[in-house]
Amino acid sequence: MHGHARHTIHKDHVHHGWNNAFPPRLTIAPGESVEFETLDASSGQLSRSSTAEALKKLDLAFVNPVTGPIRIDGARPGDALKVTVLSLKPSGWGWTGNIPGFGLLTDQFPEAHLHHWNYDPGLKPAMYGPGGRVPLRPFPGTIGVAPAAPGLHSVVPPRNVGGNMDVRDIIAGTELYLPIEVEGALFSVGDTHAAQGDGEVCGTAIESPIDVALKFDLVKGANLRFPRYVTPGPVTDHFDKKGYEVTTGIGPDLMAGARAAVSEMIDLLGKRYGYAAIDAYMLCSVCADLRISSIVDVPNWVVSFYFPRIVLE
Repeated sequence: MHGHARHTIHKDHVHHGWNNAFPPRLTIAPGESVEFETLDASSGQLSRSSTAEALKKLDLAFVNPVTGPIRIDGARPGDALKVTVLSLKPSGWGWTGNIPGFGLLTDQFPEAHLHHWNYDPGLKPAMYGPGGRVPLRPFPGTIGVAPAAPGLHSVVPPRNVGGNMDVRDIIAGTELYLPIEVEGALFSVGDTHAAQGDGEVCGTAIESPIDVALKFDLVKGANLRFPRYVTPGPVTDHFDKKGYEVTTGIGPDLMAGARAAVSEMIDLLGKRYGYAAIDAYMLCSVCADLRISSIVDVPNWVVSFYFPRIVLE
């Protein structure tokens, strides 16, 4: 670990929702590092033996637990918190679920569906269904600081101070800059994923408990309006080796275009590889990338959905 000190926050120090009145579990100086133990996104409501029944009973007030908060000495509103991801240690178990009422195509997939992943923490691919092998690339789905607005705020939507961004490129080596809105910043992290596609289309990734080590620095007076980040290298090289199958959705609405592109890919995976539609949908969520290919040719925009062929070859 880098920095002056090494701290650990255990997974019993979690909270649900953002609240700048939550007391800090730890205070550190800029330049110090912390290892966070995390719970999976269900906050322990699911286990290795759970079935889809558990998803129907999921209490959404207790999803996306985050470990923390930690206070950074000297952090003031208007500063930015620089978070350097040092390492992520996956646990070897995770789950992907279709939660009724949640996800991009929830109207097409109303039923609860649960898949368990058991993978080698040494970052071998994880198996899925008939021959699918998903390259792993762990990252924290929820990472952020407390908002200035008082009271309890849901952890489900991301916000300008970060939170549940589900940005799959916040991997080891990435530097993330977060706008600070309250004294001490009050940083928390959780909702760790072993793999995810850009878009996380079914609403879940490979939801997996992972230990996350982070280093913290302050950038005084940065006045960021939204998070930004710097990646240490290529962001799709784990998927690029065999090329992609790509479907599109074209029309005047980006959300409708995204839904169409994903639906087309579900059809393709079903016809070519025999995947049930729900299984194709969940597989897409953990490995396929939504992209805006064109957003200037009025009145129609192009959304593309890139499925890495390495998963199926």
